[in-house]
Amino acid sequence: MKKYLLTVIMMISAIFCLHAETIEASYRVSFGILGEIGKARAHLERAGDRYTIEVSGEATGLAKSLSRNRTETQVSQGHIKAGLLVPDSYSVVKSFGNKVIKKKYIIDHKRQQVVQFNEKTEAGRLVWKDQKILDYYAANDLLTLYFNISTLIRDKEKSATYTFKAVGAEKQQGSVEAIIPGRDERAVYERDLGGGEYWYLTAIIHQKIFASNRGELMLSIDRNGITQRAILKDVVMFGDILAERIR
Repeated sequence: MKKYLLTVIMMISAIFCLHAETIEASYRVSFGILGEIGKARAHLERAGDRYTIEVSGEATGLAKSLSRNRTETQVSQGHIKAGLLVPDSYSVVKSFGNKVIKKKYIIDHKRQQVVQFNEKTEAGRLVWKDQKILDYYAANDLLTLYFNISTLIRDKEKSATYTFKAVGAEKQQGSVEAIIPGRDERAVYERDLGGGEYWYLTAIIHQKIFASNRGELMLSIDRNGITQRAILKDVVMFGDILAERIR
């Protein structure tokens, strides 16, 4: 459970409306019989043609003990072009116990190249650091992809499957798959996520850490582009992970 808790929280938190200068939202995450296992917060700020996204999550309750007080923060900074967020840098900081792992990506859109910097410390002592050039380029990182997806997918009622590229998803060569259900499939989403003026999306996460059948993350998104509920289906041993917006 501790291996994928914060990654689930990050993805659940990352779809918001882009029409305001500052946007914040919070979520409660629960997991089967364990109840609440985490909380997540997201902040988007725009100033002129620049933006900053910060998403943070923390384990709570029993999960906090099992994961050694695990926390994770992701930050994307960049510019705005044609209404889309375009990342110049993307960073991920994970901490648990006395260990801190940092990743930072510098994205060069002109050269279509991404440089990744890695660092690990234990008890404040540097254990290792390295850097490399990724073997793929993407115009989005994981955060901007989920902020931009409402614009990238224009027809939200027609059944379709999309494949996007995102920096930070290198375990699947940058590929993130998104499925839009057709009208005849919406009943399942309404049953699991609730009905209303929503559009629905399933993200397929091709990573071993998601110990569900296919890593299916189902989302209900309101007309302002804000995720209201999300479910990671059929996780081994405990059933579904559920996230609900609380603010």
